[in-house]
Amino acid sequence: MNEEIRSVQAEMERCGYIAEPAIATAVFLAREMRRPLLVEGAAGVGKTEIAKVLARMLGTELVRLQCYEGLDTHTALYEWNYQRQLLRLKIAEREGHDPGRLEELIFGREYLLERPLLRAITRREGPAVLLIDEVDRADEGFEAFLLEVLSDFQITIPELGTIRAEHVPFVLLTSNRSREISDALRRRCLYLFVEHPTLEKEIRILESKVPGVNGQLARAVARFVQRLRARELRKLPGVAETIDWTQALLRLHRNALDAETVFATLGCLLKDEHDLKATGQEAVAELLAYAAAGD
Repeated sequence: MNEEIRSVQAEMERCGYIAEPAIATAVFLAREMRRPLLVEGAAGVGKTEIAKVLARMLGTELVRLQCYEGLDTHTALYEWNYQRQLLRLKIAEREGHDPGRLEELIFGREYLLERPLLRAITRREGPAVLLIDEVDRADEGFEAFLLEVLSDFQITIPELGTIRAEHVPFVLLTSNRSREISDALRRRCLYLFVEHPTLEKEIRILESKVPGVNGQLARAVARFVQRLRARELRKLPGVAETIDWTQALLRLHRNALDAETVFATLGCLLKDEHDLKATGQEAVAELLAYAAAGD
């Protein structure tokens, strides 16, 4: 493995992210080539965490745009502070300002509410890390607008003109693949697909993220969850759920898995009624036997 990739891998681990070479390489290339990085994978595999870790590595601000159905450009870019504008107009009228010049008073940068995209572009202290989270939840029209912004890193505000990025941000987009992302946006980005972690990686994550967990419990939990993901579930538990479950077990003063505790805490792992009902006594017995086999 390239020494620079080893360095990025070690740096990510120091910042709390256990990264295999493929992830470290993608982060390195996105940083060096200044290209947006599109990260796809199932929910809970750590896609968003990559952006957080990159911001910590660079010592810069993380600006997050959470996408959702119906997200419009103004919500992502900017809005005018109408209350302050109205107050300024009232003051100007009392002061006897020329009515023809009132518009100049209220359409200045001080009345502009910066939303994530504009904030990332106008940051003066250096490049931010711009996280465009769950871009697949936004509609195709917003995606086309986003492509334009990522191509030029400039925004035109009718009242102010064109604002260009003083420092081009590092951009990371995530997608849970709820819909297909356009080829145009894919071509604009470097690409990374994140799988659920291997057994050994999940054990390392637990030992890193859950203070006080012993190696035996970490291995039993990881084996249990790995086997659970192999079942036909509607919503597979991600790493976040594995961490939550382990923390719950420690708070219940459990250093080993038993059927009663597993049934009582399954809601930490499974977030769907169908999945909970499908994981009955027989299933739990098989999962516990698999988990114990790793001792």
